[in-house]
Amino acid sequence: MTHAAGVYATLNDWIAHEAIPFSLDSRPDFNAAVDTVIDSLGDSVALLGFGEGLHGGEELLVLRNQLFQRLVEAYGYSAIAIESSFPRGPIVNEYVLGHGPASYEAVLDTGLSHGFGKFEANRELVEWMRQYNADPAHQMKLRFYGFDSPTDVITDSPRQTLHVALDYLNSVDEALGQEYQNRIDPLLGQDSAWENPAAALDPTQAIGRSAEATALRIETEELIAELRVR
Repeated sequence: MTHAAGVYATLNDWIAHEAIPFSLDSRPDFNAAVDTVIDSLGDSVALLGFGEGLHGGEELLVLRNQLFQRLVEAYGYSAIAIESSFPRGPIVNEYVLGHGPASYEAVLDTGLSHGFGKFEANRELVEWMRQYNADPAHQMKLRFYGFDSPTDVITDSPRQTLHVALDYLNSVDEALGQEYQNRIDPLLGQDSAWENPAAALDPTQAIGRSAEATALRIETEELIAELRVR
């Protein structure tokens, strides 16, 4: 990380010279490696991305956890977003803030998509964030987000996302918020209808073309317009 781009003849040469060795078994060793990377980025980086090409492996999740902990404790990072359902993210976020359910088991399926809640490293991440936030000495509270769009074979009911928006509207205009909620809630129906995996291969089983879904789309657009002026 000390040379300009193009100095090395091959990718292997670049890796051989620029790789930063570390061990997850030694926290000081790992922290020193993270510090080297962060120091090379300068002060302008506010959002740091960490990619991985493997789903289902615990090792990279353990690496991610230790990286996030170092970024929080040494550099003031305050949030993490993982490749899990965006609409479900607030459920986990409420848990790490000390609200909502009292145990991780209550959010591992509802708050994380694709079965990711069952990975032990994800449990460790969420529990560490909750413990960090519970310490009154930590005035800056950590936040959890999902950024995956629920538009593949696994879909999510819009209930969670709409209720986040409705909760905000209720907080600034309770009467209007309740009016919208009274119109929207009956149109949501059962979550299972929105989350039916068979609809991915058979459009006739999808709820999207129903009269209720059409009416819900109109109500949602009106809600968005209302929120934009708030």
